[in-house]
Amino acid sequence: QVQLVESGGGLVQAGGSLRLSCAASGRAFSGYYMGWFRQTPGREREFVSAITPSGGSTHYADSVKGRFTISRDNAKNTVYLQMNMLKPEDTAIYYCAANGFRASNNSGSYGYWGQGTQVTVAS
Repeated sequence: QVQLVESGGGLVQAGGSLRLSCAASGRAFSGYYMGWFRQTPGREREFVSAITPSGGSTHYADSVKGRFTISRDNAKNTVYLQMNMLKPEDTAIYYCAANGFRASNNSGSYGYWGQGTQVTVAS
């Protein structure tokens, strides 16, 4: 069991940056694959990025590649999403998620979710 709490969302102008954090509590954070997803009203949850337990391998959606960076600090039980060059279409609720099996872009692979943090990018 792992509990996830996101923070760091807010309102930013287009071209700006935000860093999201996801703090985990519970068992063996360092053994979990972690992912970030986002969702807007009326749309399905969309994969953003994922990272392996060691942090040695990362994956990104094409829409954020080159602008977003996922990282983790296993000593702090925290995963981060650094978001640069933000665009209005990045506006969404951002969720972090954990699973014990693989770095996946499929939300159904993740068994643990945070409550989400709102990111709004103004044009």
